[in-house]
Amino acid sequence: MIFAAGLGSRLRPLTDKMPKALVPVAGRPLIDIILERMKFFGVEHVVVNVHHFSEQVINHLQQRDYGLHIDISDESAELLDTGGGLKKARAFFKQSDAPILLHNVDILSNVDLGSFYSKHKECDAALLVSERVTSRYLLFDEEMRLQGWTNVDTGEVRSPYADLNVASCRRFAFSGIHLFSPRLFPLLETFPDKFSIMDFYLSVCDRVSIAGVNSPTLKFLDVGKQNTLARASSFLEELN
Repeated sequence: MIFAAGLGSRLRPLTDKMPKALVPVAGRPLIDIILERMKFFGVEHVVVNVHHFSEQVINHLQQRDYGLHIDISDESAELLDTGGGLKKARAFFKQSDAPILLHNVDILSNVDLGSFYSKHKECDAALLVSERVTSRYLLFDEEMRLQGWTNVDTGEVRSPYADLNVASCRRFAFSGIHLFSPRLFPLLETFPDKFSIMDFYLSVCDRVSIAGVNSPTLKFLDVGKQNTLARASSFLEELN
């Protein structure tokens, strides 16, 4: 599933007239880049959620042959965030018990999606993380099991573990790429219609197996901001 419904507020004024999914990098819309990578690694079925300028995304996808089966999860009426978006899209996955690869549309990386999927498909969830510097980190124990989250600028900590020792945790930044097992859908259904998937992970990580996957060779760029979008074309050239 590609999360492509966001408003793209950090990319304004570009996204005042187009959805983030269609913002071009090196002459190609972001969603085309992600879909091509997914196909390269063997993906056959993709769900794309849409909201902001949803008609533009739908028309774009319908006019192209990606060699993939693409379903649209339409959130035009209300933007549901990542957790709510996945919950709404559940019907598209009912015929399979296979883990779902989740990918933000504004994330470019060199990750081997096929290897990531095959190595971690037994987890309830697996989050691709990196050691990049940020203000917000996911917290893991020594076995890379999710324990919580912290904002190092504000000191805020979120965790289902009341006695969590933040100083003893391993800190990593989330990449926007993860695996989700359909086994978790019953827990997901207890959440409201609109919520962040990270809020879900942080509330259930004491009950299910949520693993962090750190790849030392990961090259990663979040192009959802103007300053990183400016570097996106050269970043793609480096990957090739």
